[in-house]
Amino acid sequence: PYTELTINQGATFESDLDLVGDDGAAVNVAGYVFAGQIRKSYYSTNPTANLTLNIVNAANGNVNIYLSAATTANIKAGRYVYDIKMTDTSNTVTRIVEGVVTITPQVTK
Repeated sequence: PYTELTINQGATFESDLDLVGDDGAAVNVAGYVFAGQIRKSYYSTNPTANLTLNIVNAANGNVNIYLSAATTANIKAGRYVYDIKMTDTSNTVTRIVEGVVTITPQVTK
């Protein structure tokens, strides 16, 4: 699915994903690996930032997305794109969310 995010420059960013299957039941993500990046455009060679993704509750499909305040402080304010992928225990890769992320400028430094 497509989801827009807003991240405040210079502030800690956290959000949770709750993964559910087509039947509405939680996806057990035990043993899964998650990766996500922010880039200026889909065609950028290098990522602007790597998202930290941690499984909070595997049985309930709960995954936390995290960026430290130090990381967000180093991202220039503006619009970017991002996506998050998961690799299951069979090595199947699925993009679970994508969209635009807006970094809002900080005043207090």
